[in-house]
Order: sequence, then structure tokens, then C-alpha cells
Amino acid sequence: MNNFIYNTPTKVYFGKKEEEKIGTIIKEYGFKKVLLHYGKSSIKKNGLYDLVVSKLKENNIDFIELGGVEPNPKLSLVLEGVKLCKENNIDFILAVGGGSVIDSAKSISNGALVDFNPWLFSIKEKTSTAHIPVGVILTISAAGSDMSNSCVITNDETKEKRGFNSEENRPLFAILNPELTYTVSPYQTACGITDIMMHTLERYFSLGSDTPLTDNIALGLIKAVYDAGKIVIANPRDYNARATLMWANSLSHNGLTSCGRSFFMSVHQLEHELSGMYDEIAHGAGLAALWPSWARICYKGCPNRFKKFSNYVFNIPNTLDDSDILEGIDKLEEFFKNIGMPNSLRELKVSKESLEKLADNAMFHGKRTLKDIIEIDYSKALEILNKAY
Repeated sequence: MNNFIYNTPTKVYFGKKEEEKIGTIIKEYGFKKVLLHYGKSSIKKNGLYDLVVSKLKENNIDFIELGGVEPNPKLSLVLEGVKLCKENNIDFILAVGGGSVIDSAKSISNGALVDFNPWLFSIKEKTSTAHIPVGVILTISAAGSDMSNSCVITNDETKEKRGFNSEENRPLFAILNPELTYTVSPYQTACGITDIMMHTLERYFSLGSDTPLTDNIALGLIKAVYDAGKIVIANPRDYNARATLMWANSLSHNGLTSCGRSFFMSVHQLEHELSGMYDEIAHGAGLAALWPSWARICYKGCPNRFKKFSNYVFNIPNTLDDSDILEGIDKLEEFFKNIGMPNSLRELKVSKESLEKLADNAMFHGKRTLKDIIEIDYSKALEILNKAY
């Protein structure tokens, strides 16, 4: 087991009607001026916007609003938020939404206290050392940004999608009421299920000796999401299944399922280029289209871990050859298809001609390789993309 630091400072309020405490929670922290940050119409349609506003007013909390966050959150809106924070002396940001809203809030949070473009954090030219605190009311189980140190932003001018990790990115608190996800569409629910699974799959399939406790937590989370995902697709208002997905969303990306392991999320890196170039592609859908091809090409880098995965999640008996591994990959690909996810880049209307550019972008134009279970250079990235096509 490698040395590790496990830091989860985010306070979680989990369960029914916890969002009704939002005014009291913010008041107890003593914040004076809040930026209320959200997406487009969904929180206004389901009544959450009105509830949040009423609770802020009841507690005499001054606030201004910035809506309009899109999937694959954009740098241009982040810059608007930074300007608002500086002009209005904002001391707290409340993100009401999913991973895109939370990541946008994190980027605003980091950018509001510096005199340069926060995109410099995303391209690793600057390191965050201070931020405006962020709180979250989560409305979709997917990205895990509510407890993670990660922030992913798309530069809408250059079409680059980049992530940066910093402990400054971890939210102060997160309110998680599974009931708020009842109205999430089947497609977005499926995208979320995929993203949750992928956050742990990419941690589990990594180099190094076994870490029995971490491995069992990871496999248990993947199996629980697999089971709950099937229930939720059939019955969107099943509270226990929704609760499983929401809690797994947080634990899958807060560091728990990688304690003691080194990992590099290559499929995520490839997908960032995909949805950066094709803004209409949902992150989870891109991951579903890419992962089976990555797995079939790279599994020999850690075959024993793939065997354990196939056996634990799908009850596939171990074999002396690799047939159990390949069957497990097939089973997960079939699951993605059954919940409405694509099995190929072609289904996402990605052009064959763009694959070389995607591979080149993923390698930062020859400046890096992906240190995965099998090292991925330009040619290997292109092989994965072609197989996924």
C-alpha cells in the first residue's frame, strides 16, 4: 500500500428535506454576501429555486444570482462569476445543481481572489492557494464534485477541456437529498450512473500491489451502483436506489476508493478531449463509449484485477485464460447499452476524421503520455479511439 493523504473536509447533510436547512446553515457560518450559482431551468421548474431563495431571505442573507451553467461548464461564464464576486464582495458561493454547476462554482471561487485568468489553474500554470468557500445543493448523482478536489472547465474559445485538482476545490458542505434526483431524465440518470462507476473503475484498474480494504470498497461500490442503476432505470422514484447512487456519487470521487493506490484516469482524459471538441456529448455517454475499448486493449496490464472485477460484480467464474476478463468487459458494455448509453463513438456522431486530432489533443501535442496500466502514447490513444468508433 502506497503512502496517502485522505482529506474529506466537506460536511454532508444527507436525506429527505435537508435542503430546507440551507438558510440556517449559511447563517451559522456567518457569511454576509452569497453568489447563488445554478444551471438553466430545471431548479425553477421543480421548485428548488423558490425554496432556496425563500430560505435565504428568511435568514436575511444578502445574495446575487448567476444562472446559465451548461453541461461541460464554460470559462466565459466563470469569468462573469469572477467579476460579480469582485464587484460585490462575495464571501460565499452556493452551487445548486450537478457537477457542471459545482465545477463552475469552484473555478469562480479560485478566480475571485487572484488578478489573473483562472484558466491558468486548469492548464497547470498556476496553483490555487486561496478560495471563496463553496457550498452545494446536489441535484444529480454523477460527477462527485460535491466532495472532490477536482474541477473541470471547458475553454469555449479554444475548445479545450481541462481539469485541475486542488484541496482548495473541496466544498465546505454538501446537501444531498436523493428525492431531488427523481425528476432527472432517464438519459442523464444513465450518464450519471456511468460517471459514478467510472470514477472508481479507473481507480481500481491501476498499477501496484493489491490493497485489500480499498479494493473491496471499490468493488462493493461498483456492484452497488450496478444493482441500484438497474432499479432506478425501471423505477425512477425508488428512494433507496436513488440514495445509493447519490452516496456512491460522493464516495467514488472523494478519494476513498483509491487510498493506497496510484492511478491515472486515462479514459477520463480521452473523454475530456471528446466532449471538449463535441460540446453536445454528455460526459457519461462519452465514457461509456470509450471504456470497453480501453479495457480490451489495456487489460493485460493488470489481468488479476480484471478477474476479480468480473467475478465480484458479475459472478463470472475465474478461468485459466482471459475469457472471464473479456466476459466481464462484455457484461459492463451490455449494462451501459441497457440503461441507454452508447457503445460506440459513431453513435455519438463523432466523425472518423476527428480521431487523429482527438488523440493528438489528449497527448497535449506530443508533450505527454498517459501513465496507465499500459502506457498510452499517441498511437495507443488512436488505437483505442478507432476501436471505440
